[in-house]
This record gives sequence, structure tokens and C-alpha cells, in this order.
Amino acid sequence: MTGPVAMVLRKPQPADGPAIYSLVCQCPPLDANSRYAYLLLADHWADTCVLAEDDSGTVKGFIAAYTPPQRLDTLFVWQVAVAAAVRGQGLAQQMLDAILQRPVCAFVRHVEATVTPDNTASARLFQGFARRRAAPVHTGSGYPASCFGDSGHAEELLWRIGPFSRQSVQENPAAA
Repeated sequence: MTGPVAMVLRKPQPADGPAIYSLVCQCPPLDANSRYAYLLLADHWADTCVLAEDDSGTVKGFIAAYTPPQRLDTLFVWQVAVAAAVRGQGLAQQMLDAILQRPVCAFVRHVEATVTPDNTASARLFQGFARRRAAPVHTGSGYPASCFGDSGHAEELLWRIGPFSRQSVQENPAAA
């Protein structure tokens, strides 16, 4: 991994929906959702999502995340998309840190995600996040392949990181 990449990190807006959709389509093995889904994420869940733009305004990264209504101490990371040209430079860590530093995440002490067993990029992201915060990582049953019907989708393992302290979020940005 090279040094952190300089990007503008901001909350997405509904007008960003098409660019987010395009980025996700360029990031296999991510499942592309509908354009409308990304518009809603950028509108209804903007506080817990983040968009990364380069100095020309081109979208280079996006994280879709939310706090489950029954577990407001948990940030569930739904999708992480990083453009091929900037992968391996710490952008995903920077984006995750940016979300967690927002006031809306003041009570978040756990990060969760479901990840297919062969998704090594996501595994590295979450392992690094946990290591920087000295937080435990638990992996277990998430969604079996049967939950995806006959799509050929692999099982999704549940990753749960935490608890971690709010102080660790402030003191351990990805750039460090």
C-alpha cells in the first residue's frame, strides 16, 4: 500500500446517484443495486455514507453504511467501492474513518459487514480497522447462499468489530 490518497470526502447527494452506480458497476465482485437505491442512499442515509472525489470532481470512492434501527451502537457497512486507479492507497480506511467521526456516529462502538469468503480486499479493510483500534474481530454466520436464491451468490460471513472507544476513532485516522 502506498501513502493515503488525497480526496475530498463528503456526504453524498441525490445527484451523485448515477456516478455512485457507475463506480459500483466497475468494482466487481460488488452487486450493483438499482440506480434508485443509490439515489436513496445519497438522500436518506447520507449522514452514514461517504463519497470520495478527486480534485476534478470525479467520484473515486463510496461507502454505503447505516445504523440498524435496533442497534444504534453499530455501523453496518453495506458496500465499499474504490476506483481501480486509487486502490491500495488507504482510501477505504479514510472513508470509513470519515463516517465514524461524524456526530451521527457518536454512539457507534461496533462496525459490522457481511463479506463473501473470497473478498480479500474487504477482509484486509476490516482487519486493518480493527487492528488500528485494538478491537476484537468476530466472524460468523451471516447469510447462507440459499438466501440469494438460485443466483449463484456465495455465502456472506458476518464480520463484527468492536467494541472500540470513541477516542480510538478520533486518535487513529487512516492517514496515521
